[in-house]
Amino acid sequence: MAASATVKPASTVQVKKSSNAISLLAPIICVIAGYIIWRFVLGNPAGFSKPGEGWFWPSHDGPKNALNKMYLGGIIVPLLLGTFLTMITFVIERFLTIQKAGGSGNNADFIRKVQYHLANKNVDAALAECDKQKGSVGNVMKAGLHRYKDMISNTELNTEQKVLAIQKEVEEATSLELPMLEKNLVFLSTIASVATLLGLLGTVLGMIRSFSALGEGEGGGDAASKLSVGISEALYNTALGIGTSAFAIIFYNIFTTKIDGITYGIDESGFTLTQSFASLYK
Repeated sequence: MAASATVKPASTVQVKKSSNAISLLAPIICVIAGYIIWRFVLGNPAGFSKPGEGWFWPSHDGPKNALNKMYLGGIIVPLLLGTFLTMITFVIERFLTIQKAGGSGNNADFIRKVQYHLANKNVDAALAECDKQKGSVGNVMKAGLHRYKDMISNTELNTEQKVLAIQKEVEEATSLELPMLEKNLVFLSTIASVATLLGLLGTVLGMIRSFSALGEGEGGGDAASKLSVGISEALYNTALGIGTSAFAIIFYNIFTTKIDGITYGIDESGFTLTQSFASLYK
C-alpha cells in the first residue's frame, strides 16, 4: 500500500526556453534583402544601356550582363531571392543547432562508457561522461541517470516501479530534446515546394509579357529577337526557383538523417538505463 501511495519525486528535466524570433523575422528580413539586391544590385542603372525611371520597379532595358538580365525577370525575382536567402539562413541555423546537439565524440562510444560505469555501479562517473558529451544524447542520459541514482536508494518502490520511473524520466527528457532538433525544418520543406512554384509563376508572367510585346510589334526578325530575349529573361525565374528548391531538399535530407542518428542514440540510452537497473538492482 505504501508503494502505491508514494508520489514520484519531481522531474529533474528542465524545460528549455527557445526563441521563435528567427522563425518570425528571418523570412521577412530575407524578402526585404532580396528586393534590395534585385533593385539596387541587379537593377543598377549602370548595368543597362537604357536605364529607366521610377523607384520601385524602373523599366530598364538593354542589360549589359547576365545579372542585369536577371533583373528583367520581373517582380517575382526578389521573392525568389528572398526565398533563397531564407533557405540559407535556416540551413546555417539548423547546422549549428544540430552540430551542438550531436555533442562531442561518438554516441556509440559514449553509451559504451556509460554502460561500463553502470556495470561497476559508479553512477557519478556515468554522470561525468554525460557532462563531457554535451549533446542531446548526453542530456537525456543525464536526466535518466539522476532518476536512476534516486531509485537506487528508494526503498518504497519495487524494481518494476523503479524501472518505470527511470523510463518516464527518459521519455520526458526526450520530449524536450526532439522539438529543438526538428524546429524550423518545416521552412526547408516548404521552400523546397514553394521555390519551384514561384519560379514557374515568374516564368509564366515573363512569357505573357514577351508574347504581349510580340503582338504589339510589327513582326519580322526584330520581333523574334525580342521574343527570344524575353523568354531567356523569364527562364531566370525557373532556374533560380529550381536551384533554391534543390538546395532546400538536399539540406533537409541531410538534417533529417543527422536527427535520426541522434534519435537512435537517445533511444539506445534509455534502453541502456532501464536494462542496467533491472539487471543490477533486482
